[in-house]
Amino acid sequence: MSRRDELDALSSQELHDRAVGRAKKHLDVKFLWNLMRMVPAAEAGAGQADQADYDVAHWSGQVADTFRDDDGRLSDALRPVYLDYLEQHPDG
Repeated sequence: MSRRDELDALSSQELHDRAVGRAKKHLDVKFLWNLMRMVPAAEAGAGQADQADYDVAHWSGQVADTFRDDDGRLSDALRPVYLDYLEQHPDG
C-alpha cells in the first residue's frame, strides 16, 4: 500500500490533526499561513458562507479555524491540502 493510499484511508479530521500537528511541531509557518488563507474559501465551498464572511472580516476566526474544525466540514473541504502536505512530509 502506498503512502497516499494509507493517508487516504484516514478521516478528514485525522488528516487535519496530523497535518496541523506536523506543521506546529516543525514550525512550518508557511504551510499554516497558506492554510489560514484557504479557510474562508473552504468554508464557502463547504456551505458555510456566513462563517466564511465572518472569517474574512475577523482574522481571529481564520486563525481559530486553521487549528480546529468543530464539525468536520472544513476538514472535508481541505482534505486534498492535508493529503498533499502529509505525502510531501512523511515524517508527519
